[in-house]
Amino acid sequence: MDAREQACAFCEIVAGTGWARVVYEDAHTLAFFPLAPATRGHTLVVPRAHSADLWAMDEADAQHLFHSVAVVGRALRAVLEPDGMNVINSAGAAASQSVFHTHVHLVPRRPGDAMGPIWPPKGAGFRDDGDAEAAADELAARLSEAIAGPAR
Repeated sequence: MDAREQACAFCEIVAGTGWARVVYEDAHTLAFFPLAPATRGHTLVVPRAHSADLWAMDEADAQHLFHSVAVVGRALRAVLEPDGMNVINSAGAAASQSVFHTHVHLVPRRPGDAMGPIWPPKGAGFRDDGDAEAAADELAARLSEAIAGPAR
């Protein structure tokens, strides 16, 4: 365990030295309730291997993580029968990540719960002051190129 992992609360939980109410575990992941849940059943799913955020994970670890997210999410739906569920991953401080060990929140939702809306009110979101259509076309092209990778 390197110095970064030693200071990580989630690494301590994975190692068994930190306390958590674990609801699921496999060879690659662990799922547990956070200390301050947003709603009843709010669950965190974390990889056993430390990574700062989703973008620091390799493809196989990300696949294992999201397999476990699906397993735990289905169980939450079966047991709690919520009206909906947020699946949230925040990467970076600007995205409100506070523990820098990759994790996914599963938040069962009901009308009027303490979680509140997660999107800005209608009309208060991103506004492009320029030619929005041209900017969107240019961004879509750049993203498609980045996804495709270097020409072969």
